[in-house]
Amino acid sequence: MRLELADSFAPSPCDSLPVSNKILGMSTPRKLLTIFDKILIAGTALGVLGICVLISAFIYIWYIPPKPAPTPFVSLPLNSPAATVPPTNESGGALPTLVFSPTPSVGVEASLVGRIVFTCYVKQIDQICLMNADGTGRKQITEAEATAFYASISPDGQTIYFSSRRTGSFEIYSINTSGKDFKRLTRVSGNFYAPELSPGGQWIVMAKEDDGIWLMKPDGTNPHAITDADDIDPTWSADGSMIAFASSRAGTRQLFVMNADGSNIRQVTDLKDMGGRSSWSPDGTRLAFYAGPQGNRNIYIINVDGTNLVQLTNGGDNLGPSWSPAGNWIAFASFRDGNNEIYIIHPDGTGAKNLTNDPISDWQPRWGK
Repeated sequence: MRLELADSFAPSPCDSLPVSNKILGMSTPRKLLTIFDKILIAGTALGVLGICVLISAFIYIWYIPPKPAPTPFVSLPLNSPAATVPPTNESGGALPTLVFSPTPSVGVEASLVGRIVFTCYVKQIDQICLMNADGTGRKQITEAEATAFYASISPDGQTIYFSSRRTGSFEIYSINTSGKDFKRLTRVSGNFYAPELSPGGQWIVMAKEDDGIWLMKPDGTNPHAITDADDIDPTWSADGSMIAFASSRAGTRQLFVMNADGSNIRQVTDLKDMGGRSSWSPDGTRLAFYAGPQGNRNIYIINVDGTNLVQLTNGGDNLGPSWSPAGNWIAFASFRDGNNEIYIIHPDGTGAKNLTNDPISDWQPRWGK
């Protein structure tokens, strides 16, 4: 109790005590009362403080859940220490990185439907191979004596289109998935690459070296250009209304989209070290592609309007992504184990696993039925 409160007490007989009892400016009984009050207040305060501490501890223990332990990330093997450095955009800013993380193996194979056509390096020559989407049933489709690559599967899953140098120039060919009914489709001078049949089956889109994007009928008739720049690696949207392609028409190679007739060309990316092949998501809202310096290329996805860029892989030199028809996987080639193999990954960057594991190189995957 403060002194001013004690001094408000009424006078008492003790006020007549000797001066020696008034050294502190108060009578002895008042002095003792004040000390007692102070001890009482201090004890009460300590008691209240102790109760508050006990209540806080109780609340912390019983009402605040413990933080969960962080989920460990598992990175796939990298082929170089520099592969851990993400590329940057043209402004120098780092791109977002997702690290590989494991997913339960139960049901993974069941979600892998369709087939994947790809380039396989057999006896020093690129050939066309085919396998089930889970990596089983692998078989070699072509027996070419010259390079055969850039394959894709028709929407009905029955025909494979590819580029080959059988005649000395790269021409477009077709063959059915059993390895029969081989046909040469192009008869125009020049080198043609990356053929792909439209979802409706009316047109094959392809790139002509140094001469833009071309269309032709599935039987090889009516070949004609729809662009006239250094455009490569065209691919159809799922509804057949648009075509994505890579081009250096803006100075450095970037990803573009356009209407199926070549009109309304729009730039999607603004990145350094852009790759070529891309792939549409089944819903037509996103594109998968690869970018980065040689030896450290990674797989990305981006909205068609150029927003929401996400990096899916982190090192290993990855290229040539292809979205699954169901949209739940992306196939790609990776050099992470010392030679090119086919891998798959979810569009959120999880669940990466290899489908091939051969001493020869497997690359340029294209997913189909």
